[in-house]
Amino acid sequence: MKREAEYLVVIEKEKGTYGAYVPDLPGCVAVSKSKAQVRKLIAEGISLHLQAMRTKGEKIPRPTASYEIVPAA
Repeated sequence: MKREAEYLVVIEKEKGTYGAYVPDLPGCVAVSKSKAQVRKLIAEGISLHLQAMRTKGEKIPRPTASYEIVPAA
């Protein structure tokens, strides 16, 4: 069985909630009150997002986003 690609997920903390999004999959987002729950939701969201794209016959984008930690000047 072919393994799914791995996508970069950005998790941000706001007032009392966590938000997550996938830069390579526009519209793939999740929000929850806990970091653990938002991780679970975004993982499910990625699977559902890719499934919907396949159903529509859309091309699945290759992961291209990356991250770097940059110290403040």
